[in-house]
Amino acid sequence: MKNESFGYNFVTYPLHKHFIENMINPESMQYHLLGKSNLTISEIGFGCMSLGNDDAANASLIHQACEKGINFFDTADLYEHGQNEITVGKALKDRRSSVIIATKVGNQWKKDGSGWDWNPRKDYIMAAVEASLQRLQTDYIDLYQLHGGTIDDPIDETIDAFETLQQQGKIRYYGISSIRPNVIREYVKRSHMVSVMMQYSLLDRRPEETAFPLLKENNIGVLARGTVAKGLLVNKPAAAYLDYTAKEVAAAAAAVKEASTSSRTAAQTALRFVLQQPAVTSAVAGIRTPAQLEDALNAVNASALLPDEIKQLQQAVTINTYGQHR
Repeated sequence: MKNESFGYNFVTYPLHKHFIENMINPESMQYHLLGKSNLTISEIGFGCMSLGNDDAANASLIHQACEKGINFFDTADLYEHGQNEITVGKALKDRRSSVIIATKVGNQWKKDGSGWDWNPRKDYIMAAVEASLQRLQTDYIDLYQLHGGTIDDPIDETIDAFETLQQQGKIRYYGISSIRPNVIREYVKRSHMVSVMMQYSLLDRRPEETAFPLLKENNIGVLARGTVAKGLLVNKPAAAYLDYTAKEVAAAAAAVKEASTSSRTAAQTALRFVLQQPAVTSAVAGIRTPAQLEDALNAVNASALLPDEIKQLQQAVTINTYGQHR
């Protein structure tokens, strides 16, 4: 495969040849282009937020994920005051050409460490990316994401920051992490973003109303998080979630269990429900243990949900919609 030259200023990046040629079982993992980008990402993404503080253990887990075909790793400068980026950078330093690294910006820690303020200004983003690059031990970030966003933000200024960084070759592509339809609409209209990260599961089908159709129409990839609804669809006792009562949550979990088979666990069923949504490019699973990694990986090989099974899951609980930020 040839190196790809694209973007601005003729910046050239490796095309992950090592990744394609050295996967243990390349046929087991599915890969999809992320929106209008040239990023081919694994159907299961590694959500790094759940990692602990042991760099060696984290590296071992991340390397296992790489060997099983996961090539997309998502972190943020907010996580653990930047320590999450540091541990991810250490683990992937020697595998940089074979992975796709995504991180996020916009939440600025207060000097006393007591919390953070929202800051989507250009000068902050331009400074924050330098710190992320250093922590990640890389010269470029594959996908740089705005970590939130409101309709009152200086959106054009934020977009200008991302466009400038792209021109400088410090980032390959950019996107946003948002569940707000009004914010998503503005970025679709005004930017060249390639992705939106948003929560989606059987217990949170709000994106289906307007966000998914809009993003699919504009060829913008969806990175789905929260696919097992904090474990409520799989192994946690029923409790109220979003606008659902504990009784409704229990009904959804029961439907997932009923749709599961000897070859497809409840967790895999919940993940397949998300992965079979046409708008979704990748399900980004929070992974902290080898068991969690294995369960996420097995969802790729699990039998697909049949149309009747999807319908039964959808009918188990009333679909919800966004009440704010519409």
